[in-house]
Amino acid sequence: MSGEIRDGWARQAAIEARQVDDAWERIETWLHRNAPATAALLRPGATDDELAAFERELGVRIPAGLKALWRRCPGMTAVDGVGADFLLGRWAPMTFDAVLETYRMQMGMRVTMDEYVSWRPSWIPFASFGAHDTLYGLCLDAETGKIWKWTEIAERTLVHPSLSVYLEDMADALDLPDLTPGAPPRVREGALVWA
Repeated sequence: MSGEIRDGWARQAAIEARQVDDAWERIETWLHRNAPATAALLRPGATDDELAAFERELGVRIPAGLKALWRRCPGMTAVDGVGADFLLGRWAPMTFDAVLETYRMQMGMRVTMDEYVSWRPSWIPFASFGAHDTLYGLCLDAETGKIWKWTEIAERTLVHPSLSVYLEDMADALDLPDLTPGAPPRVREGALVWA
């Protein structure tokens, strides 16, 4: 691989990380101002050493955008319930333990038939139906940057072109709820919910 191509990929990764960080800053600022109960559930950001150790344990290269998100919020301190599923689409950010458990479970049940693959080694789960759920969720393809939805019945659906687009869509929905397609964001008992 030429240095020019490698430099192009590095630039693209840096752009994705910055876009994720910018979108998360908007989301977190909105939460602190409008949904303090949800903001209180966010775990403190992971350090570079914690990310490196987790990447080794997972055995998959974690893309720059996902690292940027986890530097800001590696999951929730909450149990499942009101406020945990605050991400766009009613998903909850997963802890590293839940990510690892889900990844290993999915890889253990992995099926490949003709052109169908139930789970790819490059798919890294990051959000689920509940803070600790392993049956439904979103995963980021470390090779393409695309976000897929998985379900317990091996349904796989492409849902977003990238993590930055997903988080920017959420930040936009928070800033302009009247223009949001689908369920708009609301605050109930200090927690962000999608009504």
